[in-house]
Amino acid sequence: MKPLFSIITITYNAAETIETTFRSVVGQSFTDYEYIVVDGDSKDGTVDFLRSRKDCLAVFISEPDKGLYDAMNKGMHLAKGEYLIFLNAGDTFHSENTLADIAVSIGSSRPDVIYGETALVNDKREFLGMRRLKTPETLNWKSFRMGMLVCHQAFIAKRTLAPDYDLSYRFSSDFDWCIRCMKRAGTLWNTHLTLIDYLNEGVTTRNHKASLKERYNIMVKYYGRISVMFLHLWFALRFYTAKWIKGRV
Repeated sequence: MKPLFSIITITYNAAETIETTFRSVVGQSFTDYEYIVVDGDSKDGTVDFLRSRKDCLAVFISEPDKGLYDAMNKGMHLAKGEYLIFLNAGDTFHSENTLADIAVSIGSSRPDVIYGETALVNDKREFLGMRRLKTPETLNWKSFRMGMLVCHQAFIAKRTLAPDYDLSYRFSSDFDWCIRCMKRAGTLWNTHLTLIDYLNEGVTTRNHKASLKERYNIMVKYYGRISVMFLHLWFALRFYTAKWIKGRV
């Protein structure tokens, strides 16, 4: 029988973070999964570590690629599980029982998309708080007009409905991918669980502005330019109003 979950990690020169992610996966109490790691020809010891743990991996490849989303497509094409979970190097499952808790939550219903909450942690794995954008009680493809309300790692889609990542987007193809998954989905299931501990790198991460620009263009594609423009004007007004009130207190 095919595994319930295909967990896919993409690595490139991730020697400092991959072990934490690896231990989170292989330490799960629920074992009906396969673990796939796609490496982009790392030169820093990542490959040595993964080869030494190859017996825990269903698939491990290391070769040059065309970027993050090309590697994700490779991992997805190699997967055999019912559901896809993309877990970045440095990120972990929230607990050793996360997969078991998801399996119990969905039962035999087998929804098309499963989602949950995300906690932010620092490089010492200390809890910083919950993700700023709160997961909605009910999710559909129109929900992302308000931004990426569900973290990509906490967004679990059936493999059979998941499209390839669009390689024309360099930084925000995951945003586009989630919307397309939801448009194809018949049922979306809120687990009401914290699923992922996300390694927080702050808002000054590389390519942040380029990523925001891509997200804006993706929103325009799905929701229309006028609607998105007014929403962003509202976001800006709300932000500066809150900032002004804070300065007055």
